[in-house]
Amino acid sequence: MKNYSVRPYRESDYANWNAFIGQAKNATFLFHRDFMEYHKDRFKDFSLMIFNNEKLIAVLPANRVGDIVYSHQGLTYGGLAYSTKLNGEKVENILNSLVSFFKENDVQSFCFKPIPLFYTLKGNAEMDFFMLKKGAFLDKKEMNLGINLSLPLTISKSKLKHFRKIEELDLELVEEQQLELFWKLVLEPRLLEKYDAKPVHTLKEITALKEKFPKNIKQFSVYFEDVIIAGVTILETETVVKSQYGATTKKGEELRALDFLFINLIQKYKSEGKLFFDMGIVNEDNEKGYHAGLLKQKEELGCSVYSQDFYKMNLI
Repeated sequence: MKNYSVRPYRESDYANWNAFIGQAKNATFLFHRDFMEYHKDRFKDFSLMIFNNEKLIAVLPANRVGDIVYSHQGLTYGGLAYSTKLNGEKVENILNSLVSFFKENDVQSFCFKPIPLFYTLKGNAEMDFFMLKKGAFLDKKEMNLGINLSLPLTISKSKLKHFRKIEELDLELVEEQQLELFWKLVLEPRLLEKYDAKPVHTLKEITALKEKFPKNIKQFSVYFEDVIIAGVTILETETVVKSQYGATTKKGEELRALDFLFINLIQKYKSEGKLFFDMGIVNEDNEKGYHAGLLKQKEELGCSVYSQDFYKMNLI
């Protein structure tokens, strides 16, 4: 490991970091510094850059809380991003270098949340394997629901039956550039009413992110009699579409507007050649550990269960 070195990200690394993310085999626009730093006031950044003979070969989006380093809590998924040319042995060397760096900097635990495998056509399991071999353990596993768009769709007959009825209601599906109506009239009041919660992103934050990533962040809404009744906010990569937020008003719920919207989007992105539709996790703080209604709803839309794993390595 004598030729490997690790150092924290600095503001002067902005261009170099982003250029590397653009060619890494297992990264998306969420790892771009402009996306990561919208919430920099909430997280103490501890992102790392790994070099081999002074050549950048990997980056780790991360934050630190006390003596624990997380592969970044502010991102939907994270992990080590590295070049397509890296073989497994070099990934092991990178992990060894990271562990040494952590110990030198009084880090007692490393929590690692890899990007789901369906985002990475060229594979991404090296870090999982080597972390387990070096004493890490699976700390948590969540069900991540997704649709493989390369296969025939398996939307339930009941969903399709209602969908055909909904199509007769003259609902209007719109891709719109502004998110304010969805946020203020649908998402925020619905989350508050049903879960006493707020969206992770404020309207100001998601608007700023959409302005920086207009090809990746999209808003689709449904209107009935010129009134917005449902919407889905999409995070789009080259191969995967993720529904980041989906919500409906009470009227939209009555008209099954969210099903109408999702089925249209599933068909749209399948026809455009996307490979996966990521509909997110269904975890809930209850005895089962998941929301049974959400699981059923997503499975009826054609989703299968994939894993979102969380690993923890204690360093003392």
